[in-house]
Amino acid sequence: MITVLTRAWLLLIAFSFATTVFAGVLPEAGPIFVAAVLALAGVKSRLILSDYLGLRNAPTFQRGFTLILVGFLSLAMLLYALPSAM
Repeated sequence: MITVLTRAWLLLIAFSFATTVFAGVLPEAGPIFVAAVLALAGVKSRLILSDYLGLRNAPTFQRGFTLILVGFLSLAMLLYALPSAM
């Protein structure tokens, strides 16, 4: 039987592998590439918060951290896209 932490660890390895493969294949893809890498980082962060820090058992805190995470990743994407918009 796979525990929650083992499942989280396996998913983190899979997402890290996907990020590495994606970065090797499409490094010049521009905003789509950056958005995909940021999305993968967000999924990995949410997984760590939920399973390793136990926020799955505290849904209010999990929603709060998710909002902060989405805001941070959105800000990162905005800062990346800002120079090309000018």
